[in-house]
Amino acid sequence: MKKVTGIGGLFFKCKDPKAINEWYKFHLGFDTTPYGASFEWREAGDCKKKGLTQWNPFPENTKYFAPSTKDFMINYRVDDLERLVEELRKENVTIVDKIETFAYGKFVHILDLEGNKIQLWEPKDQ
Repeated sequence: MKKVTGIGGLFFKCKDPKAINEWYKFHLGFDTTPYGASFEWREAGDCKKKGLTQWNPFPENTKYFAPSTKDFMINYRVDDLERLVEELRKENVTIVDKIETFAYGKFVHILDLEGNKIQLWEPKDQ
């Protein structure tokens, strides 16, 4: 089973997400929204298939990364989230929450061996 297919996003804490969005927009040309920026790309094996990588600054006091104490969280794209979560449970990986489904895909959070929170995402576009 192929587990991770790519990086779906990079999330990080900052003092002022609005100012960070504006800085990246002005200096680096990011097409930012209040939620960050989306980078669209095409699958190598099927150029008709689109993918997104999300870039999101969060307020420095966000609890979204908890229980991790790190200032960042990486989102990895996966093919079959439910099957992967079953495998991870068997491997005694800490599953932080239940799989949630939204219009743009399924999500769950896990912890790595150092307690870094990781978001796994099965995009709806797959």
